[in-house]
Amino acid sequence: MDVLTDNFSLYGKGFLGTVELTVYSSALALALGFVMASFRVAPVGSLRVLGTVWVTVLRNTPLTLLFFAVLLGLPRFGLVLPFQLFAVLALGCYTSAFICEVLRSGINTVPTGQGEAARSLGMSFGQTLGTVVLPQAFRSVIPPVGSTLIALAKNSAIAGAFSVTELLGTYRTLNELGYSIIWTFVWIAVGYLIITLTISALFNVMEKRWGVAR
Repeated sequence: MDVLTDNFSLYGKGFLGTVELTVYSSALALALGFVMASFRVAPVGSLRVLGTVWVTVLRNTPLTLLFFAVLLGLPRFGLVLPFQLFAVLALGCYTSAFICEVLRSGINTVPTGQGEAARSLGMSFGQTLGTVVLPQAFRSVIPPVGSTLIALAKNSAIAGAFSVTELLGTYRTLNELGYSIIWTFVWIAVGYLIITLTISALFNVMEKRWGVAR
């Protein structure tokens, strides 16, 4: 317990850093994932190509490499941001590719006839997607979206290697102070467990309220 009680503020700072990364990156991932899923099912060919390229490139790029690309590449184009924002961009864009595919799979579960019926009533593609298809698709993708965001929370540990304050990075300071590395990682694991269980509980509540009955 000494590792935790003697360094509670350090653990707290890292824990809050991981929570912030998770929340901001999740918001970006959900927004971009929704846009790209819309592109992938759009009637416009160029939008479908853009969505496909986005998903293919990001899903097949190691996250660490994407961090390097964002942190080292964007400043070359004059975009200089705090490291935390760079980390949010990398995590959010990477996870958006997986969110996109989850949403697209949910969209594919909606019977085609419902979309055709909406269009026969004069509804545009955007109206059909927003008022008919997505509300039904959302109900079926709650569990996989939750799992994807849990993976995002754990992936945020990579940000510590790029000077971003987060939970895993606390081990370096504690190791230098001579604390047991085993207990250091035990309390780090407890912190991640709290975050992931909170996300899981939130999505369990959402599934019980809005999910498809099985």
